[in-house]
Amino acid sequence: MAELTLLDGAVATELHRRGIPITAPWWTTRAVLTGPKRTVLQSVHEDHVAAGADVITANTFRANLRTLQGNGLEDAGLAWMVHAAVGVATAVRNATGRRIRVAGSVAPVEDCYRPDLVPPDDELRTEHRWLAVELVRAGVDLVLVETMNSVREARIAVGEAVAAGAPAWASFACGPDARLLSGEPLAEAMRAVTGEGASAVLVNCTRPGDVEAALAVLAEAGVPFGASPNLEDRTVAAEGDGHLPVAVTPEEFAALAARWRSEFGASVLGGCCGTTPEHLAAAAKAVAAVSAR
Repeated sequence: MAELTLLDGAVATELHRRGIPITAPWWTTRAVLTGPKRTVLQSVHEDHVAAGADVITANTFRANLRTLQGNGLEDAGLAWMVHAAVGVATAVRNATGRRIRVAGSVAPVEDCYRPDLVPPDDELRTEHRWLAVELVRAGVDLVLVETMNSVREARIAVGEAVAAGAPAWASFACGPDARLLSGEPLAEAMRAVTGEGASAVLVNCTRPGDVEAALAVLAEAGVPFGASPNLEDRTVAAEGDGHLPVAVTPEEFAALAARWRSEFGASVLGGCCGTTPEHLAAAAKAVAAVSAR
């Protein structure tokens, strides 16, 4: 069985749970704007490390040109946001006694759930190239191209990360039947990104019930593969503070992770929206037991 890598849990929903509003126009980048908020972000990373994460994801999911320029930042400020977010994660990594890797998050430049809004290729190349270069300059260990909803954008984002000199992982948001939100088959997406040099392929922000069909496809990737599912209950209205309830307990998540490890051979596991450090710690213990068999 391939060596296991444990990704971290949710950053955005965990920031929200700890009192950082994840709203327009700053979204998750709000957490790097001031000292006290950066301290909250630091605590999220620290708790993920304590739960057993081997990779922590810098808070750059919304630190792309489109979002930052929309907030009126000049060139120096654009790069500062990326480097500040990576710096918080790197400081946490450096304070541990473990070999932790820092991943730079690269998301769709428009909307994760709207593949119809994916911009033209030239815009995608310009924007993904800028972020990939800044992530490498900031010192990330790998670039995590995540929550991709179309083959076209995923291919370009991975290609720009590899061209910038970073190991690139690709992760897709999927619905039922191992299809991207665009309707494209995950198998096609997998071939496209591994062709661009992706060294791991995942699904994330995908319902637990849709993960296994995706894992069956990803098992053919020829590179490490796995999942970071969305644990929120999106069939109900958000609570008064904007939170969606978490539909999966830590014990249930641990059982799922152990099954995905033992029955599908997944070697990269973590959690997306709604996944708390408690979920991650339970999963870490469960998959370690499977790996030791």
